Amino acid sequence: MTAVSSPDPFRWRCSRPPPPSDHDTVTAATPAPDLAIESRGLTKRFGEQIAVNKIDLAVPRGAVFGFLGPNGSGKTTSIRMLLGLTQASSGQISVLGQSMPDSLHAVLPRVGALVEGPAFYPFLSGAANLRRLDTADRNAPSSTRGARVEQALARVGLTHAAGKKVAAYSLGMKQRLGIANALLQPRELLVLDEPTNGLDPQGTREVRSLVRSLAAEGTTVFVSSHLLAEVEQMCTHAAVMSGGNLVAQGTLADLRHVGQTRVRVRTPDAAAAAAVLTGLGLAPVHSDVPEQDPWVAAPLPREMSVDLTGQPESIVTALVAGGVRVRGFLIEESSLEERFVALTGEGFDVLQ
Repeated sequence: MTAVSSPDPFRWRCSRPPPPSDHDTVTAATPAPDLAIESRGLTKRFGEQIAVNKIDLAVPRGAVFGFLGPNGSGKTTSIRMLLGLTQASSGQISVLGQSMPDSLHAVLPRVGALVEGPAFYPFLSGAANLRRLDTADRNAPSSTRGARVEQALARVGLTHAAGKKVAAYSLGMKQRLGIANALLQPRELLVLDEPTNGLDPQGTREVRSLVRSLAAEGTTVFVSSHLLAEVEQMCTHAAVMSGGNLVAQGTLADLRHVGQTRVRVRTPDAAAAAAVLTGLGLAPVHSDVPEQDPWVAAPLPREMSVDLTGQPESIVTALVAGGVRVRGFLIEESSLEERFVALTGEGFDVLQ
């Protein structure tokens, strides 16, 4: 994979960094004010195994940032290092403008997180669990505890189950209770590791809506997931992990659209269309659609596909000017799944 270097952290880029050396160290990062999360050369080793290999994350403030990758790609390990839950082997970390883990106690009260699934006391109710967790937070005011617990439960749709013991909760309800815990206080950054795990379609939509509402209020949301459809529907930016490497990151639009874009022309004048497209510097490729459909008396128009190198409107104008009868025109762009496979060569779980 060819590296695309740019000083702009929001521009799409892909790279495979070299293996870390034995002399790497953890040093303080110079924070960028427009980034909620930034890492440079972030690395984690477990013995001889390299779990995370010199990744450079750049998460803009106010973004809904999707952290993509199959299970075992290093996503959760990276999150744990970013939040100071495990020590990095080397590299630099900045969260909310402050160096980590040096500023751990100043940063974490501003961060809500759900990492590696929620853990609660099964014999207590959902509301009682949240009150207990809030009591353990030295920064949480006791005078507003009851109201904040009620509000957090309402935001994740668990008001009806507030008094029910967690032992009777489904996996999806426990997941939503974990998100409620992360929302007990206003947060500048919300980190969610697989937030839709175990949720039914309705619960998934509710979490998606919640993430969008939090982003609209100015909260940066960092979502780790292996479900492409969910990331495409809720995120503005994304990064792709593969085998411990960060292979791409940028805006979701850039990440999806870098690659082959094609137009498909449906016309009975295939030869004339091919001549016009060739004249535009394109390379038409006829599809395998048969010229005759046995259920239709009229000739079936042939479809051809070309690489899009100009504005689609100019292509249609040229076709019409060349006497081509255009009966269909489509623009086909690479999907996020196609981009992932192209970058990593790996399969991916896709939410249906």
